[in-house]
Amino acid sequence: MKHWLLPALIILFAACNNSGGKDETKDTAAVKSEHDTMHQMQSTEGGVPELPAVPEGAKVYFKNLKDNATISSSFKLEMSTEVMRIDTAGPIVAGSGHHHLLINGPDSIAAGGVIPMDSLHIHFGKGQTEYELKLPPGKHKLTLQMADGIHRSYGSRLAASIHVTVK
Repeated sequence: MKHWLLPALIILFAACNNSGGKDETKDTAAVKSEHDTMHQMQSTEGGVPELPAVPEGAKVYFKNLKDNATISSSFKLEMSTEVMRIDTAGPIVAGSGHHHLLINGPDSIAAGGVIPMDSLHIHFGKGQTEYELKLPPGKHKLTLQMADGIHRSYGSRLAASIHVTVK
């Protein structure tokens, strides 16, 4: 089993490093399968490194949004962090990670949990800090969640939630 760990991580890195491209939905089933494989490896494989510790003072935040803001249906979202370094998916490096946007979801994903990938869980595996957010009119909850190189959540310590109204 350990012989396929490195190839699986390389495939996961390549597949999840596509957020923000023109063809984000291309091969969604394959990417979901790779995320499912990562879930399985976490629970059965001893070769997956431990989740790095969250450095003191680290936080994530919406750079250009405040709680209860009113925004247009197409909005340029800016994401930021303090203390943590933004990195791409793939490498697991202490003190670094990449953003995920949870739409109308929980306040955070439990520490160590692999963040799902679908239309409500947006991955920024290329280290993006901006995103063209398109939401239907109404009230929405947005959660910014930071995760390590293999999309394992850093938990509530590196999550921030706000509510917005889309006009």
